[in-house]
Amino acid sequence: MIYKRGKKYWIKYYRNGKPYRESTKSTKEADAKRLLKKREGEISQGKLPGIYFDRVRFDELAEDLLTDYRINGKSMKRANASVGHLRGEFEGMRVTDIITPRIEAYIEKRLAAGAANATINRELAALKRMLNMGAEQTPPKVDKVPHIPLLKENNVRKGFFEHGEFLVLRDVLPDHLKGIATFGYKVGWRHEEICSLTRKQVDLRQGIVRLEPGEAKNDEARTVYLDEELKEVFRTEWNRRKKLGTALPYVFLNKKGTDRVKRFDKAWRTACKGAGIGRRLFHDFRRTAVRNMVRSGVPERVAMMISGHRSRSVFERYNIVSDADLKLAAQRQEAYLESVTGTVTGTVHDLEEKRGSSTVS
Repeated sequence: MIYKRGKKYWIKYYRNGKPYRESTKSTKEADAKRLLKKREGEISQGKLPGIYFDRVRFDELAEDLLTDYRINGKSMKRANASVGHLRGEFEGMRVTDIITPRIEAYIEKRLAAGAANATINRELAALKRMLNMGAEQTPPKVDKVPHIPLLKENNVRKGFFEHGEFLVLRDVLPDHLKGIATFGYKVGWRHEEICSLTRKQVDLRQGIVRLEPGEAKNDEARTVYLDEELKEVFRTEWNRRKKLGTALPYVFLNKKGTDRVKRFDKAWRTACKGAGIGRRLFHDFRRTAVRNMVRSGVPERVAMMISGHRSRSVFERYNIVSDADLKLAAQRQEAYLESVTGTVTGTVHDLEEKRGSSTVS
């Protein structure tokens, strides 16, 4: 039915026996008829009437996202940071008002505040995730997910170690960090994946280290076969454990042997300075390992399985081409051209005459 409250028209309809009343926010009866017809069409298609989605607020979807992160053991630090920035723009807002122009306005504000493109894209990804989750629920909380534009990222990573730089750095690192550096340099695992390794994940008899599903960032199992140098790294750690007499389950223990290695930023910076290599990141080992594996002939798919890269696009960012690679390419091309020198003689005119005579014959 259509009726008036004051000067504005309202409509009333039913879904599953439940009455819904909604203001058209208009003084024209024609607008009320159009809205009523729209709501009846939605109900006939099994959809919730649009008024239902008007009641859902950003805050509800944000909490749903954080709950999903908590129950699935995902990193809350990044999620809280992204949601925190999004709240500044969308807190209290109805979901139906979160449309592309509002999102673009948010992007402009974040850029004006000096946020990096990659940071803004992570926040937009969180927004898209919470809207998609709302649309997938039963009953849905979101009727339609708006287009969310992303910014261009120039995120090709440049930091990596040449082998000589790694050797110098390892020499000046504290003894309890040398094994971590060697493993990271060769295998390319993340800092936390290495430092949280336990003895049960290492089988020296078979020469393997294994991450079970859920222990890695991408939740996929991973197995690495150890070369002789890496086997020696773990033997050294076993001997150290015996001397300390510890029952801790972790492989890499801190200097005193009272806990696993966690953060070592200060020791790392001191070692980089002592090695004379400037400011580097432990994460540069991850890029270096990928690069070294590919350069040594390891198939890229195998390298991805070892390092734990699930996304091809991310792997490509880590598969870095250095100046040395470009120089080597030039040298190889030069060597090739020199190897064929003398096999082709005469001028271009001679070659053209030769091709012409072949055509006639």
